[in-house]
Amino acid sequence: MTSQTNRTQLQKDDCQYVWHPFTQMQEWERHAPLIIRRGKGSYVYDMEGNAYLDATASIWVNVHGHRHPRIDQAIRYQLTQVAHTTLLGVSNPPAIQLAKALIQLAPKGLRKVFYSDNGSTAVEVAAKMAIQYWKQCPAPQPRKTRFIHLGLAYHGDTVGGMSLSGVELFRRPFSSLLFPSHGIEPPYCYRCALRLRFPECDLACLAPLEKLLQAKHREIAGLILEPMVQAVAGIIPSPPGYLKRVRDLCTRYNVLFIADEVATGFGRTGRMFACEHEDISPDIMAIAKGLTGGYLPLAATLTTTAIYEAFLGEVHEEKTFFHGHSYAGNPLGCAAALANLTIFKTERTLTKLQKRIPQFRTFLKSLADDPWVGDIRQCGYMVGIELVQDKNQKNPFPASDRIGQKIAMTARTLGLLIRPIGTIMILMPPLSATMKELNQMVAILKLSISVVRASHESSSK
Repeated sequence: MTSQTNRTQLQKDDCQYVWHPFTQMQEWERHAPLIIRRGKGSYVYDMEGNAYLDATASIWVNVHGHRHPRIDQAIRYQLTQVAHTTLLGVSNPPAIQLAKALIQLAPKGLRKVFYSDNGSTAVEVAAKMAIQYWKQCPAPQPRKTRFIHLGLAYHGDTVGGMSLSGVELFRRPFSSLLFPSHGIEPPYCYRCALRLRFPECDLACLAPLEKLLQAKHREIAGLILEPMVQAVAGIIPSPPGYLKRVRDLCTRYNVLFIADEVATGFGRTGRMFACEHEDISPDIMAIAKGLTGGYLPLAATLTTTAIYEAFLGEVHEEKTFFHGHSYAGNPLGCAAALANLTIFKTERTLTKLQKRIPQFRTFLKSLADDPWVGDIRQCGYMVGIELVQDKNQKNPFPASDRIGQKIAMTARTLGLLIRPIGTIMILMPPLSATMKELNQMVAILKLSISVVRASHESSSK
């Protein structure tokens, strides 16, 4: 079978058998799917060998590039031992070693690791831990059953994750399943709901949070947010000091602070964990995505000794955390994760980022003069470019114009893979991307925006 024939058959079979996530399949079936066959470094290659810069790190998971020899070797070695053993009733060396390594890296105070298999589940575990903790802690407060989250927040697709999120498009069909929670206005400086400017605002967006905590802290189990950057919301960074103030408010009102580091962890913001930027420690932290370097599904929920000890007791007391997954602590995933952490150390990944991030910012400035570019937001290697019809009015494009999708498809023809969020163009490259590759990503995106803008303006005349 020739490569062309093989590709055509796979495309046909994909449309016939595969239901893709976050994809309108009616539209998908109108086009020949792009099928990625292999990857190396910052590039992925299709069935015909065409190269594409992976500017989304395969949806925010790849850390050190595709086919890193150390992670490849770690997985191969683990296969000579055992591929999987349960963590229910037994343990395995990689799971133990990884838990120890994570605690040594994590913000101060986090002492226990509970494994799962994806970010949504890690968040769900955090919520369940918080609820049960307040029922079993030394001074039980069983009324604490509600959570606070930011508007526009995304914390996963499980029922619990959706209940803690603020993206109505994702939540609306399942509203009958969701438990109630409190949403507060996010710190979206570009579109400030209070029409103020930082730093003169003195973080006025936190006033509603403090008012809510004053009134309802006796019923609030926890507050959850993504430290420093709301990712799916459109790469919305919080202003300096915001994160620390939230942590302080949670402490003052005796509410658990839950950090969702699924997207922000493992170097994405320039630090191992985003909490480090303002030197705060959460009570519970969810991690996933970059944990294995982008190789295998693995997640974890880290928590404090105080929370862990609330679950200790005799069997008849029924304090056990009755939650678990068949693949929790999977040895292959844990082996990949250990190799991932070793690479951070041996290749001085975080140190190198401190030099690359400012240069990346310089490259991004070349987009600022485009008439459609309203805001360029960057925190480390997390970048969101918000496109608008008019910079002064900041008015967005209608969803029906499909501007973001058209730019992404144009970029693909030029060798760049991106996935926009509406009309917010996202760049989240592997941390190993070179200066040349980062510059090329920005250059292709800039050209793609100008091509689509020209076509749009022509068709509007």
